[in-house]
Amino acid sequence: MTLFKISETGLSVINEKSFELEKHIQRICEDNLKKIFGLEIIKSEFGLHGLRIDTLAFSPKTKSFIIIEYKNDKNFSVIDQGFAYLSLLLNNKAEFILAYNESDAVTTPDYDEDGNISNVPPDPGKMLKKDDVDWEQTRVYFVAPAFTEYQKKAIEFKDLPILLFTVKKYENNFLSIDPVLVPEKSESINKVTKSDVIQKVTKEVKVYNEEDHQSSASEAVKELYENLKNEIFKLGQDVVIEPQKRYIAFKRKSNFVDVCFQKNRLKFWINLRKGQLIDSFNLCRDVSEIGHLGNGDYEVMLDSPKEIINVMQLIKQSYDKN
Repeated sequence: MTLFKISETGLSVINEKSFELEKHIQRICEDNLKKIFGLEIIKSEFGLHGLRIDTLAFSPKTKSFIIIEYKNDKNFSVIDQGFAYLSLLLNNKAEFILAYNESDAVTTPDYDEDGNISNVPPDPGKMLKKDDVDWEQTRVYFVAPAFTEYQKKAIEFKDLPILLFTVKKYENNFLSIDPVLVPEKSESINKVTKSDVIQKVTKEVKVYNEEDHQSSASEAVKELYENLKNEIFKLGQDVVIEPQKRYIAFKRKSNFVDVCFQKNRLKFWINLRKGQLIDSFNLCRDVSEIGHLGNGDYEVMLDSPKEIINVMQLIKQSYDKN
């Protein structure tokens, strides 16, 4: 992708710059982990049983560990390395829980009279137990300036818990980080390999797809979802669909609407805080004070294709702000 700067004299190219070291990529990502991926950093350079993870992170949204590896060259195997880390985590859950409980994620700063941090005691309410973690949603992220066609093809499986992200640095301190998208229709990795490690990991780590969510829905609701999805994709070319365990997320920079299937209708949550949404048709329910699955403070039910035109006015507001 070529970036241009618009000026009165026309377009000028914003040139890409290379990263000198993998550490430079790692430092940028770790310093901005929440902004880029919505994750908490647990430990940098986490070593265990002869393997070293560049960044061990945790997703508050999915309650799962995320392993991040940074590459500045193309000489590595996505599958072999990714599943080695997943196997390490699943076989050593207690060590990963301990790493979390010893990290800044569970500490509450205590300040002295001058405003300096005098003590950082653990917050018992934030401590993790084994059952608090959703191990099914463990993921490995590879972040690199570029990937080979072979590496891109290697992740084209619907049940692969490995994601690739390209990171590009440009002059004038511009940076872009984009996911490498996988085709919607893809085979299971278990159909092409008999590896014991892969077989074991895929039994415990689950990658969800749209079909998983539609299994108990009526044909009418499935059609309703397809109609809604088509309208959502018309909002812009940057819309990304990401099926999660409990809902299907539609994302831009972050989730802007999360859709959940019910037998005879769709339920979804609009990712805006209370007071940010203009609901001219009174379609939303305020869920800011009660527990709910998706992101945001507004819940909407969709029963009929006739309502799509109205709910899209709500979804577009979230799309514009996210």
